[in-house]
This record gives sequence, structure tokens and C-alpha cells, in this order.
Amino acid sequence: MQPTESLEAFYRHKFNTLPDTPPANTGQVNVFRLEDCLAPTTAPVPYSRRDFYKITLIRGRNLYHYADKSIEIDGPTLVFFNPQVPYTWQAVSGDTTGFFCIFREAFFRGAFDVGLTDLPLFQPGGKPAYTLNTDEDAQVSALFEKMLAEINSDYALKYDLLRNYVSELIHYALKRRPSDVLHQHPDARSRLTAIFLELLERQFPIESPARRFTLRSASDFARQLAVHVNHLNRCVRDTTGKTTTDHIADRLAGEARALLRHSDWNVAEVGYSLGFDEPTHFNYFFRKHTGLTPSAFRRV
Repeated sequence: MQPTESLEAFYRHKFNTLPDTPPANTGQVNVFRLEDCLAPTTAPVPYSRRDFYKITLIRGRNLYHYADKSIEIDGPTLVFFNPQVPYTWQAVSGDTTGFFCIFREAFFRGAFDVGLTDLPLFQPGGKPAYTLNTDEDAQVSALFEKMLAEINSDYALKYDLLRNYVSELIHYALKRRPSDVLHQHPDARSRLTAIFLELLERQFPIESPARRFTLRSASDFARQLAVHVNHLNRCVRDTTGKTTTDHIADRLAGEARALLRHSDWNVAEVGYSLGFDEPTHFNYFFRKHTGLTPSAFRRV
């Protein structure tokens, strides 16, 4: 898998240069028309994580590879990406148009009652894509057009206004999922579970076979959190309906699928990076959770 792409690497990849505007401003937020970034000489988008957030309005028929999933979209779609999940995309048809904005978390610090990573659309297992009808496409396009006009203006407070426009995009998507209420942790069990899940996710991305997944069991996490393993297991099960071991295994299996599909590491290297000392142990684990051996999964 490619290493995490920085904002500076993004500009060099897309435009072969850094922007002229001060990094303290454009380095935090920027907006583009998608077709302006799709020149025939533009290199393919690598499958990797980024160290910035991205919101895209894309039209046409396109295929996104997001974590271990592939999502085919046809028609106007609003897509949200976060630094924790690797992705790439490819145009299936030749009529791709739209917009995208990029920003770092610091640009929104204090703008929401919760952090960006707590918002459902920016969580690793969240829903990243929202299909739009014609009227919705027009509404979202109008927001991006305002952002494009503002980023090129000389208004002294334009970045405050840009923050409002991006916030409006985020709220637009959140309102599309009214059954998903932002979770306020009401008790100690929920708080402990949230910390466990954050600590689990923090071990990723794995960008080198030499960097290993180290917290592999409920006992490992309990020691790290300074709680008894039985207490951790009970809190996680009561809060999520799944065991601590199930969460760890699901996350490992998802990362394994992503590495097998999008890296050139051999099976032994993938297994070792995920904490399996023996390839046979990794093969058993992967087959148990996917129904296929790692080698067979790569051939699918």
C-alpha cells in the first residue's frame, strides 16, 4: 500500500506545484472543479490514506475503492473521505464532472460540539456516499460554486465563510440520515467502549510490513486502558452487542482484505504486519472470517 499522502504531496501530484497562497490558509482548506484536475497527463490516483479530509460531488459513472469495499456510483453522488480510510477511484465513463474540497481537521477545531471523527459520515465504518437527485445536485453544486468564488476572492474573512459552506455540506449529509443520532456517551461503560474503539482504530494505517499490529487481544487493550479484561469485555458487549474479540477480528479482517487487494506485499508479509507470526495462522484466521484463503481472495 502507498504511504499516507500529505496535503503537500496532493498538490504536487495534481498540479506539480504547491499553491501560491500562504499554507496557513490554503493549507487548511481548498476547493476545485473536478474536471480541472482530470487532464490526460494526470497520474492515476494511488490507493492510500490521506492526512486530510475530502468532500466530493461527482457525476457520471465511477468506481470507488474504499477500505476493503468497492462502490460503483452512477449519477450525482456526494462522497466523504477521512484520513483513517484508504481509497482510490476510477472513471468508468468519460463524462466525469463535479467538485471537491479538501481540508484538515484543524480548520474545524471547535466548530462542532463533537470532533470530526465522531461524525457518522467520517467514521471508518460509516456511510461515505450519498446519491443525489436533480434538485439535490443543484443545491450542493450551488454551495461548491460559492466556495469556488470565495476561495478566489479578496474578502478578509473568506475562510470563516468557507468554513460555514463546508459545515453546510456536512450537515446536508447528516440530515439525510435522521435515524443516526450523534452519540453522547451517557455512562462510564459507553465512554470506555468509545475509548477502546478509538484505540483500536489508532493502530492503523499499516504502511509497512515491518510495522506490526500490536494490540491483538482483549487483554492487550485492557492493560493499555488500565481496566480488568472482564470489565472491558462486559462494557463493550453491553454497549455494542459485539464482543471485544469480535471488534478486533472484524477490523483485522477488513485491513487484511485492503492490504491483499491494494498492496504488493506477499501473503506472509500481510499476515506478519497484522501480528501473525506464522502464515498458517493468518491463513486460518482469514479463511474463518471471509470463507477464502488469502491467495484465493487475491484471485477473485
